[in-house]
Amino acid sequence: MIKKVVLFLAMTVISLTLTFTISGVRIVPHHDFRLTQLELSTAIIKQEIEFRLTDPMSVYKVYYKEKLVGIMEDETLIRNSLDSTYAMTYAEDFPDSKLLLNEDITIIEDVVQYKLNNIDNEIVSFIDTNQLYSIEVIQIDFSSGYTIYVNRIEDFEAAREQYLLNFISKEAYDAIIRKEEIPPLKGYGYREMNLIVSETIKTSKGRARPDEILKNTNEIIYFFSYGYDTEIKSYTVQPFDTVESVAYFNGLTPQQVLSINADKIKSSNQILEAGMNLNVTYFNSPIKVVVIRERRAEEIVYPQSTLYLPDPTLREGMSRVSTQENTGTKDVLYLETYVNGVLMGGQELSSSVTREPVREVILYGTRVIPGIGSGTFRMPVNNYRITCGWGCYPNHRAIDLVDRYSRYGYIYAADRGVVQSRGYEPRGYGFWIRINHNNGYVTLYSHLDSMAYFPPGVAVEKGELIGRIGMTGRTTGPHVHFEIIQNGRIIPPCSLLRC
Repeated sequence: MIKKVVLFLAMTVISLTLTFTISGVRIVPHHDFRLTQLELSTAIIKQEIEFRLTDPMSVYKVYYKEKLVGIMEDETLIRNSLDSTYAMTYAEDFPDSKLLLNEDITIIEDVVQYKLNNIDNEIVSFIDTNQLYSIEVIQIDFSSGYTIYVNRIEDFEAAREQYLLNFISKEAYDAIIRKEEIPPLKGYGYREMNLIVSETIKTSKGRARPDEILKNTNEIIYFFSYGYDTEIKSYTVQPFDTVESVAYFNGLTPQQVLSINADKIKSSNQILEAGMNLNVTYFNSPIKVVVIRERRAEEIVYPQSTLYLPDPTLREGMSRVSTQENTGTKDVLYLETYVNGVLMGGQELSSSVTREPVREVILYGTRVIPGIGSGTFRMPVNNYRITCGWGCYPNHRAIDLVDRYSRYGYIYAADRGVVQSRGYEPRGYGFWIRINHNNGYVTLYSHLDSMAYFPPGVAVEKGELIGRIGMTGRTTGPHVHFEIIQNGRIIPPCSLLRC
């Protein structure tokens, strides 16, 4: 009896000395014959006990997600298979690396008192068939919670720089990286003052399945643009399409269309071939790229509203223009913030009037005749930017305007007149209003956020608030569609306005 106890203790010491771990899993030796029979009965690969051994032997239990695959006699077959697979399949794409078992596979060395039929090759085949291996590569963790795996850190750095250049010029990028002073503006235009990438990264060694690894610069740029699981939207170019019209109908800017189709489009003026397939997916980047710009622009200064003065020499109901209205100009310096290429807001730093506006003065007999226009027009929005000009796509006989600093800003009457009609067209103009200026001109404003403020028959002043910018009807973003009709014919608004 004492001899049996001594033998059992000796075997236990041998077992604890020989056990080790692969993939960081703690090893627990097994010596219970019934427990092994139970494990074998549920193993992934069928294996049977042939006979009991006189002396114990070392074996290697292979587990997949904590379930026994089978018991091996020679675990070096796995290492040899991994080395061979790496050399034949992955060495070219992932040089200077090695193939490892993935984290779902655990190998535990044990000592058993019985002989099993040999299924070493079947276990190796199971691992290979199910590609239960990973490659040692560089792991990059973003502070936003994303993790990616790349083959070379140089590819990551090159891809990050190329992605950032979607939003900032190369000259400004290099100057900011070198911490050089940005040259001051010499005229109208903008200069990029700062570049901020909100997310930080941490690099370390990691392991990943081959299909999880971003193998080259293009794949990393795609991740920067869309992250994971973004549904890609494509567009087939139609006859007469332009870069501007493709951008307009898909809710993008021309620059964004250029950026995500750089392999096909080199300039915003490029003639597009009908049938060309373009990526029109809006950026859904896992990182936030903030660019601070300083912009100097010449802007229109509108005069005060018309001054009406009585003139006893004029017959009642008659009027004449004593002083013609003229717009002025001013130089304005703005500080603007762009996030992933989209203008998010601006702040006026300074402004100076370069030409004073001239206020219109009208003399009248006894009163101003309501609803008769001056014949001169103002833009229907302040801080305007034209997003789609006359003819920017076929049959577009208007200009589309946005307020740079107020996405859903106000809309103003372009001249005096009487509201002729208003309404709603769900598949076209959305909410719209039409003003008859009773001098041959009619103006139309559409895509308002709700019904226009005044019903038909109400006289409105030039510059009077008539509604707010919206995106009702057929549109991809908030703007006002502005038309001018002269004697029943639509004319380019910019022929009468300073665009």
